[in-house]
Amino acid sequence: MSVAYDFDTVSTATPNDLEAFWMGFTANRAFKARPRMVARAKDMHYFTPEGRPILDASAGLWCANAGHSRDPIVQAIQKQAAELDFAPTFQYGHPTAFRAASRIAELAPGDLDHVFFCNSGSEADDTALKIALAYHAIRGNGTRTRLIGRERGYHGVGFGGISVGGISPNRRFFGGMLTGVDHLPHTYDREKQAFSKGEPEWGAERAEALEGIVALHDAQTIAAVIVEPMAGSTGGLPAPKGYLKRLREICDKYGILLIFDEVITGFGRLGFPFAAERYGVVPDMIAFAKGVTSGTVPMGGVIVRKGIYDTFMDGPEHVIELFHGYTYSGHPLACAASLATLDLYRDEGLFERAREMEPVFADAMMSLKGKPGILDIRTVGLVGAFDMAPSPEGPGKRGFKAMEVGFHDNGIMFRVTGDTLAVSPPLIISESQVGEIVDKLSKTIDAVM
Repeated sequence: MSVAYDFDTVSTATPNDLEAFWMGFTANRAFKARPRMVARAKDMHYFTPEGRPILDASAGLWCANAGHSRDPIVQAIQKQAAELDFAPTFQYGHPTAFRAASRIAELAPGDLDHVFFCNSGSEADDTALKIALAYHAIRGNGTRTRLIGRERGYHGVGFGGISVGGISPNRRFFGGMLTGVDHLPHTYDREKQAFSKGEPEWGAERAEALEGIVALHDAQTIAAVIVEPMAGSTGGLPAPKGYLKRLREICDKYGILLIFDEVITGFGRLGFPFAAERYGVVPDMIAFAKGVTSGTVPMGGVIVRKGIYDTFMDGPEHVIELFHGYTYSGHPLACAASLATLDLYRDEGLFERAREMEPVFADAMMSLKGKPGILDIRTVGLVGAFDMAPSPEGPGKRGFKAMEVGFHDNGIMFRVTGDTLAVSPPLIISESQVGEIVDKLSKTIDAVM
């Protein structure tokens, strides 16, 4: 017997059983006791199943840079699904993947000319690490196997990513991880950097720690260094002035590859296609995801410099050059979504808009300086982070309560890391909506202090 569905009702109905879905990076029992549920999205807002608007101050999960449910992207996905739902990119290809790769490479600085597709930031980071190891092996430098991450860094949840990552809860339960990994110190010092707009003046000297790691392990054992131009998941920590350039100099000195994890900073978050351009540094690889499709279809990838790619292209033409890939690499729907998203960024000047909005956004965020319990505010691009004093009940309690109060009482969604509130709105945000974020944040912070 056929059943006629009212799809509008089905899509917004509140489920009557929340138990089957084990949610990632979520306090499941607390969520299921009082769900923060959204059922629809458009432009700058989510909507609850009851229709209540929620101002999206976090671009979903740092990803909806063009806003939600934008018609050109929706139409491109629908059209692609009707024409070509899936095609393998192992030994075969489809035109949309090549078009998307070309468009992405055009946005990257220098000779970052080749794109390897995957499906997420985690996969992108692990892919970049594998390419680095394979590159050195092909060149006869098989001793270069050590990977260098950074304290407080986040590089996804694959074993490679958590090994080079520097957030302890992400590593705690998963055994020895990869061997041969070391970490640079993080770049944050509240006493020297508090209430900074943009890149802090102090901190470039932290890059010199790489010299110490080289002295300890020997350069001939080190394959790559991976860092975020802005450490997002650990609380929005911008790179200090000159820090990334100094890392580039040291890596060049010792023949070490430099990887930028731009999963968050890519596609306009810091006012440029990639943060590498903002900082005048050409890394050897850029890992990307999130904003490449404005979060509509999962997609990630690695942009690789020409010399690295060419190194792999030196054997017999019929032999696979890199034994790595994913079933859904270059998925037709993701590629169509990416092309439509890149068109929106270009046609609406959203990267330029983010640059123009940055000082307005920074001033608005800093207007909360002096509010009781606020220990620091940081801004860079369209990112703001607020460190709150921990609750007497323990670290993270105040942040969790702020998330609940923000959603249920004040109609706003933001990111929470411990007791840090992070704001990263879609690039389409208006000045009045920036003011609305500040007002809702202020009310939320007052409620939890």
